[in-house]
Amino acid sequence: MTATTPQLGSPGISTDELRTLFLFESLRDEDLQWIADRAEVRVFDGDTVVFAQNDPSDALYVLLDGGLRLTKTADGEDVLINETTHRGAYSGATRAYATGHPQEYQSTLSTTRPSRFLRLPAEDFAALVHQQCPMAVHLLDGLYEGVRATESAMRQREHLVQLGHLSANLAHELNNPAAAAVRATEQLRGRMSSMRHKLSLLANSGLSPELVTRLVKTQELAVERAAKARPDLTALEENDLEDAIAERLEEVGVGVDQANDLAPVFATSGMDAQWVDSVVEEIDSGLEWSSAFGWLRYTLETETLMDEIEEAATRISSLVGTVKQYSHMGQAQFQEFDVKPGLESTLVMLARKLSGIEVRREHAADLPAVPGYPAELNQVWTNLIDNAADAMAGGGVLTVRTRADDEAVFVEIGDDGPGVPEQVRATLFEPFVTTKPAGAGSGLGLETARRIVERRHGGSLTYSTGPEGTTFCVRLPRRRPRG
Repeated sequence: MTATTPQLGSPGISTDELRTLFLFESLRDEDLQWIADRAEVRVFDGDTVVFAQNDPSDALYVLLDGGLRLTKTADGEDVLINETTHRGAYSGATRAYATGHPQEYQSTLSTTRPSRFLRLPAEDFAALVHQQCPMAVHLLDGLYEGVRATESAMRQREHLVQLGHLSANLAHELNNPAAAAVRATEQLRGRMSSMRHKLSLLANSGLSPELVTRLVKTQELAVERAAKARPDLTALEENDLEDAIAERLEEVGVGVDQANDLAPVFATSGMDAQWVDSVVEEIDSGLEWSSAFGWLRYTLETETLMDEIEEAATRISSLVGTVKQYSHMGQAQFQEFDVKPGLESTLVMLARKLSGIEVRREHAADLPAVPGYPAELNQVWTNLIDNAADAMAGGGVLTVRTRADDEAVFVEIGDDGPGVPEQVRATLFEPFVTTKPAGAGSGLGLETARRIVERRHGGSLTYSTGPEGTTFCVRLPRRRPRG
């Protein structure tokens, strides 16, 4: 893109042409002439910078012919704000009339084709506004500052509330595996103590080295067998298996009460009556069988408890990974990425709120990557899924669907709630508009989502609604927007 290079010659503008611009159409003839005496027309080639962000804000530019593109640099990336060919579109020193107005351009204006602009110096534009509407200037000053302060405070509150909800969900999700690991560890300590006791009884039986070897081999085979996958049993089949094991244990000399106590442990670990026979055959001695099978029981229970601890630790690690995925810690902000992991991590983060809601996933195969800011889009998914959960009041079906065409990837989030009330449909994306009860929402969630999708990613956020529910559709371009 070339730098600011207006073509030679800066012609003036007639009052008749000024009156065709909506910004000036209601001014008096003498006011139009006043502008014409101070303004100039500048002509630019296509793909040319008219003014750049952070340059001194010294003029108002109004599009006469052609096309313009407004971009703003944020986090090291150029974000498209607006692109239009609408005659009369304006930018530049738009707040030159206000107290504390920006001294530098807040964005970059460039042409998308050969264009003509009316250029009015900032001081002349400020004088015109003060001359035309002095009271309005004071009102706008106060209104602007008030709205900016209010919106800033509400956005901060919205983020804090959302962070609080996510933290509570995460704490709940982490507490379950952590508590399971603590319980399993406590039980494991007890089982290890019992194993030492049984081992002591066996040792006092005068075991030969050969017998110890056979006993350890039997132990290892039992652990190996317990680790293998096995078909699920019905309650009746499980009961029959326990009865068969208990009966065989009694036959080899284990007391009735102990046999009934051991049988469920062995059945759950995948053992059967034939396994009891194999243990007796392998050890083949006058060993006290109640101690031998009791030792094997503690061995299998110990393995089970260690599996539970491993599963709990894996779950905690997975949740930590989900948080990293959700926040994209340690990753470049702008990147090519798959939207599905972000959707899944958001569902995990909101799992507590989605309790009682059926989540249906309908993901397209081979979904292409999109360019953008995944952590920011996770805010979009959070807002949309959170709103859907609220609409269904704790029960219903949440549908998360992804698809793509040659131009874009689409993410649809739908609920089967009552739909958006008719009276707020036209203004649903505007700031401070909410369908939630007073105090339950700030009305900035959807506005924030739309801003992230449209301004940061060059996409669109739309919705359809009715008595059968509401579906929001996010369209994300597969190629990075120009700007």
